[in-house]
Amino acid sequence: MITLYGFPRTRSLRISWLLEELGLEWHYSLVNFNKGEHRSPDYLAVNPAGKVPALTDGELTLLESGAICLHLAEKYGSHWLPQPGTDDAARHHQLLLFTLCELEQPLWTIGKHKFALPEERRVPAVIDTAVWEFARAVSLMEPWVPEQGYLLGKNPTVADILLAHTLNWAHGFKVPLPDKLENYRLRLSQRPAMGRALQRELEALPDQQ
Repeated sequence: MITLYGFPRTRSLRISWLLEELGLEWHYSLVNFNKGEHRSPDYLAVNPAGKVPALTDGELTLLESGAICLHLAEKYGSHWLPQPGTDDAARHHQLLLFTLCELEQPLWTIGKHKFALPEERRVPAVIDTAVWEFARAVSLMEPWVPEQGYLLGKNPTVADILLAHTLNWAHGFKVPLPDKLENYRLRLSQRPAMGRALQRELEALPDQQ
C-alpha cells in the first residue's frame, strides 16, 4: 500500500498529482499543520524534519518531493520519464533540478518570511530580494518552455509536474509570470488528475467533511 503524508497545497500536491496520473491506489494521510500534527512523535518517526511530503511504499519510506516523484515514475510509470541515457533524459535532469534549486527556492523564501517561520524569525525585507531572484530564474527557464505541449514534446514528464506546481506557488504568492509560463501553468493545471489530487487533499481537512 502506498501512503502519502501531506497537507493541501504544499509539496505533497506534486505527489498526489502524479499518483493520480499513474492511476495507482493510494492512501492520503493528512498531517494537519493547523493542529501541529507535523510536530507529533508519530509523524516525526516518519519524517524527523516534520515536513511534508513523506511517502511509504511497502517497507520503503521516502522524503523529498523530487525523489518521491522519480521513484514513483521509475517503479510504476516509466512513460513519465525519458529513456535513461538519452539526450532527453539529460535535459529532464536539467529541467527538474533547475526547478527545484533555482525556481522553487526564492518562492519558498517568500513563503517562509510571510507565514512559515516563527514570526520573530521573519525578515520581510528579504521578500523583495527573493522576488528578484525568482524573476532571474524565470528568465532562464522561459526559453525551455514550449508555447504548446510539454517540456520534452507531446507527452508530460515528472519535470512538467514539478514545474507547473512551482509556478502555481508563484501564482498563489502573486508573483508575476511571463505570458508563456502563465499559459503553460494553466495548461498543466487543467489536467483532470491535478483536479482530482487537489480535491482529495482538500476533502481530508476536517472543515471540509
